Amino acid sequence: NLNHLKGLHACSLATLGEFTAGMSLLHALRSMDYRLIMKEIKAHKRWLGDYNKAQSSVDDLDVILEFVDLGEATEEELEEKYQESIRIIDDLEFYSTLNKPEDELSCLLEINAGAGGTEACDWAEMLYRMYQMWADRNGYKRSEVNFQAGDVAGIKTAEMEISGEYAYGMLKGENGVHRLVRVSPYNAQGKRMTSFASVFVHPLVDQRIEVEVNPSDLEWDTFRSSGAGGQHVNKTESAVRVRHLPSGIVVECQQERSQHQNRDKALQMLKSRLYEKELEKQFQEKQKLESTKTKNEWGSQIRSYVLDDRRVKDHRSGYQTGNTDAVLNGQIDEFLKANLMQKGGPVDQED
Repeated sequence: NLNHLKGLHACSLATLGEFTAGMSLLHALRSMDYRLIMKEIKAHKRWLGDYNKAQSSVDDLDVILEFVDLGEATEEELEEKYQESIRIIDDLEFYSTLNKPEDELSCLLEINAGAGGTEACDWAEMLYRMYQMWADRNGYKRSEVNFQAGDVAGIKTAEMEISGEYAYGMLKGENGVHRLVRVSPYNAQGKRMTSFASVFVHPLVDQRIEVEVNPSDLEWDTFRSSGAGGQHVNKTESAVRVRHLPSGIVVECQQERSQHQNRDKALQMLKSRLYEKELEKQFQEKQKLESTKTKNEWGSQIRSYVLDDRRVKDHRSGYQTGNTDAVLNGQIDEFLKANLMQKGGPVDQED
């Protein structure tokens, strides 16, 4: 429960504080460990601050209840304070679910257009924009890593780095197939069409996560980089492609202007994929041991966006909304929370 978690956070904060107090200033400034520890301390302090905020809200609720009994406050004021308290506690419980080491990491978000030609490419770009706007709304930094435009419109594939604390933890539930149903502007008969795009969210490893890669297992290529719309970002072969021979994983990077910078970024991306592969292996092994398995495996259809009926529905949590415009403009926090906090169950593929 939350009181137990409070004790764990307070204990961890005290232990980390004692450790950093014993470091010299010069060593602290030069130490990557110190910077990572300070990030952990900041996270513990933030959680404890949110806990105190929740406790204060509940205390205020008790006071207003007494005022209502005395006729000095209205039922409406009590209800307003109650709903505020529920929101604060729900947020605290939600962030308590992000308790795995990888949850704190930044992430690499990849979108691929599925079957459906131009309509699917347009849908992939709509999703790309949705996640861009979500990142901006939540104060994350984002940058384009790879981008391949569609033949007529939209994108065939694109990758975006989203940097900041808990970016991966927040978005990891977006893995899977996203379905769009609408009257397509690319259909001459004005027919209602269904198209698909897949989303993959990879944790972006940093110095907190050690991933061993043998240089002899890597095969490197270079090519000319290009950006959105096909324009050349650099006329030299600054973009790089690396293949990890044992796993077959291939990553490309054309984010930076120099080949050296792109090699460093590509290696980080590769380590992230290898780390994720190990996480998936552990997840699958854990699922085999559980008696109740969910059907939402990697790559399954997770959400439908039915624009004509103004409905977006998540097939795992059951959460839905009629405000399709808000969702496509990046307001997806309620979907993220509902999925991460639900206990699991069969995927409902019905509209």
